[in-house]
Amino acid sequence: MRQFIASVPIGPNGILRIEGKDYRYFKQVLRVKKGDLVSVRLTDGALQEMKVCGADENKRFIELQACNEGKNITRGIQASLIEDFQAEYWLFQFIARPQKMDIIIRQAAECGVARIIPVIGEYTQKDGTFFNASRQERILRIIKEARQQSGSPVSTVFENPCGLDEAVNLWRQRSAEIKNSAAFFLTEQALDALGMDDAVLGFYERTDRPSIQRSAEGEDRRIRLAGLAVGCEGGISSSEMSFLKENGFIPVHFRTNILRCETAALYGIAVLQNLVTGKN
Repeated sequence: MRQFIASVPIGPNGILRIEGKDYRYFKQVLRVKKGDLVSVRLTDGALQEMKVCGADENKRFIELQACNEGKNITRGIQASLIEDFQAEYWLFQFIARPQKMDIIIRQAAECGVARIIPVIGEYTQKDGTFFNASRQERILRIIKEARQQSGSPVSTVFENPCGLDEAVNLWRQRSAEIKNSAAFFLTEQALDALGMDDAVLGFYERTDRPSIQRSAEGEDRRIRLAGLAVGCEGGISSSEMSFLKENGFIPVHFRTNILRCETAALYGIAVLQNLVTGKN
């Protein structure tokens, strides 16, 4: 575990109490002892090193207190050494089967995707499982565990399932708030589609913007908001692709083998992040 995601704020006495399922995880999986250090992502997004200062096995709680000394239980790179992401990433995922969606959600959260929008399309599953309360609880747990294991500083949000038009409207609203946004969608059709590298490079070299990241006046030209739409098992229909293109989404084709939807989502996010980070 790179970090613990706190669901409650620190108390007025400077103590964070861990109870319920989180207590069992600390006690049975992490096996923390008094004096151990834990990197805690607080409810306000700040990362705080905290020491295990007390525990009560009868009442089943552990207490943490802010501290700078002690034995850290993290193996590998710590969350405090992971840089915040420079750009905000969105994943528009046409709803796949539940097991595949679990994989996609976990991997997207590990990669630091800010918002996952499950899209109801022509080829998506329409059994309503994503509206189930227990299903929503499971998704939130998957995101929390993924962030704890990866150390992601991004508070990944899983939106309610919606149609493509509503998903695009969400994108428009956010794009109006953040300067320099770019959106793409994956397609199996090579015709009229670009490679991701050409698509991202084209954003910087369009005739209406300088080819460098910053103009002479110091204006920031880097991509700050990047969106990616990925189809489900049946892909994205031709009418849906046309709608996406009409709304500024750039078609991208990977010149590789045919990928499963869960593989395509991870592959697409990774390539997009790598290119944007490199150009920024």
